Amino acid sequence: MFSIKVKTLTREIVSLCSKLGLKAVPEYRTPDGTRIDIAVLDGERKLLAIELEASFKWFPQRLLYDVVKAHRAGFSELWVVSNFSSRSGWIPSYARELGVELRILKEKEVMEGFRALLVRR
Repeated sequence: MFSIKVKTLTREIVSLCSKLGLKAVPEYRTPDGTRIDIAVLDGERKLLAIELEASFKWFPQRLLYDVVKAHRAGFSELWVVSNFSSRSGWIPSYARELGVELRILKEKEVMEGFRALLVRR
């Protein structure tokens, strides 16, 4: 299993969002002082939080933290990009309770996800 290419993927997402008239903000600082790897904004509207998890270590704990950060920052959708398979247990149902739609994607699925996001816009 290969880890994701964080810098490359971040550049690709920023470039794609710019072409789509969206703003992708790397290292988006939240009101409570945490950071989201990439925030996708449509004007002032918070469309999507993206977290890039390149390490398998502590994945369930990282996933939970990512859900809480997205929720507290006002995002209703969170993509966690990781090429590692991991059991997420009860975390997806907890995300739904908070009103956060959680998707765990492989690196190669990110661009497909953006196509689907465009259809919903």
